[in-house]
Amino acid sequence: MGIPPELGVLLQSGQIDLYVTTVSKEAFFAFGIAVICVLIVFSAFFSSSEIALFSLASHRIETLAEEGTPGADTLKQLRDDPHRLLITILVGNNIVNIAMSSIATGVFALYLSQGQAVAVATFGITAIVLLFGESAPKSYAVENTESWSLRVARPLKIAEYVLYPLIIIFDHLTRLVNKITGGRSAIETSYVTREEIRDIIKTGEREGVIEEDEREMFQRVFRFNNTIAKEVMTPRLDMTAVPVDAAAEEAIETCIQSGHARLPVYEGSLDNVVGVVHIRDLVRDLDYGENEDLDLEQVIEPTLHVPESKNVDELLKEMRHNRMPLVVVIDEFGTTEGLLTMEDLTEEIVGEILEGEEDEPIEFVDDDTAIVRGEVNIEDVNDRLDIELPEGQEFETIAGFIFNRAGRLVEEGETIEFDNVEIRVEAVENTRIMKARVTRLADAEEDGLAADPENE
Repeated sequence: MGIPPELGVLLQSGQIDLYVTTVSKEAFFAFGIAVICVLIVFSAFFSSSEIALFSLASHRIETLAEEGTPGADTLKQLRDDPHRLLITILVGNNIVNIAMSSIATGVFALYLSQGQAVAVATFGITAIVLLFGESAPKSYAVENTESWSLRVARPLKIAEYVLYPLIIIFDHLTRLVNKITGGRSAIETSYVTREEIRDIIKTGEREGVIEEDEREMFQRVFRFNNTIAKEVMTPRLDMTAVPVDAAAEEAIETCIQSGHARLPVYEGSLDNVVGVVHIRDLVRDLDYGENEDLDLEQVIEPTLHVPESKNVDELLKEMRHNRMPLVVVIDEFGTTEGLLTMEDLTEEIVGEILEGEEDEPIEFVDDDTAIVRGEVNIEDVNDRLDIELPEGQEFETIAGFIFNRAGRLVEEGETIEFDNVEIRVEAVENTRIMKARVTRLADAEEDGLAADPENE
């Protein structure tokens, strides 16, 4: 029985005739729909994999791998090359989505015109992909980041092997394009920035999840990496030191009067600090030592001389490594600018550590007014009073700001204004500003509205 021409195609090759029969429209339609359903599953797989794998913190992946969690090693391998991982997911997802659109067009063309088939396939597949290939899978991945990441790690590795030629090509092409355009080739490695973390902290305080003190500590931690020694040191004027030829009893008395356990020791002047003495060593060697005439040189401990521009994050590591709780800060000419202790660095994170009758560095009079010590950093004043005083290279403190604005020495009672902020000098010692009253004024527009009778 021969095959009718309308049901087959004759292929001639030499003397051999091949007949290929067509399948019914219904069967082809059903097969196409089945393939589309399978491809939707693959689309959901790739979409959810992307959001899950890149949302999981690197340290958590390391922990899972160390614990021997099934799939963790494969997951770690994938995240070790995030660019390759992203290319794998994107190539797979695009192949699946394009295949879906093409098959849908062919399926609908059985019953519709070509234009109608294209339109129905475009809008239909788009809706299906958004719902079942993107939205729902990604929502699930966000809620089950860790478990889903472990589950999809091995299938993704298999997909990488299957799509290897395409992945290699697009991997090199994307890196080349990024190099030409100046874009970041590793942009996918970080989904969270420092600014976003700061915003999260502010939101947490607003929602009551984070206390104000905790928020301030977080802010100081972020600021710590950008702080230099000059900004946190005890200035030269406030330094208490003893000459190298001073008697042990004099050094002990100086320690007691100043309230410091350690004192720098200088030879000639403060510009030549030779080391540090500890009251513990002085008392021990003086009272229990064999030598009654104790010389300071016998108990002097070495110290570091660091430039004023040194990053405090690096300095902290260096002080811990060398076990030096006190260092001397010098300027570009080698002149002693001040000293910096481990306590000073700690206060940059936890806040001011007060002793005895020591005043608060920022003491609030009311919600808009505070008494500020002259050596307080401008950034701290801005944070506490929610104002925006400028920070310049010439000054770091509120006293420096006042001198900079005035352009001369100031006296008690003098007032300056800057951007709805009034600063009144409260206390001056010699030429040094000890305290200032900082008041946040109401905006001019608000004042005008309040005074306008039409608004009453």
